[in-house]
Amino acid sequence: VQLQASGGGLVQAGGSLRLSCAASGRISNNYAVGWFRQAPGKEREFVAAFKRGGGSTLYADSVKGRFTISRDNAKNTVYLQMNSLKLEDTAVYYCAADRNIILSQITRKSEYDYWGQGTLVTVSS
Repeated sequence: VQLQASGGGLVQAGGSLRLSCAASGRISNNYAVGWFRQAPGKEREFVAAFKRGGGSTLYADSVKGRFTISRDNAKNTVYLQMNSLKLEDTAVYYCAADRNIILSQITRKSEYDYWGQGTLVTVSS
């Protein structure tokens, strides 16, 4: 599976962006798919994910209520809709996937085998 993240850009605080993560292979519900982000000088952190096996989702507290992860299995694409963006959302956003992650591991970046190349989101004041 190869992942391609896109949709990043420059947006003003309070604005919205939608990121896409397109998979070269078929990402069925057997894969957990997540979004992570890495701000300059910081560790890569968990943002949101679909659990393996269905539509259940999990969000970091910092984005809950503002970001929404969704998927289109027919297009092998996972999306991250980001609303009410804040300056602190500025980061490179990565999508990741794995077939073997259990729920307790889903926020751990080390558990994901497949990664996209990242797309930069810059939020300005």
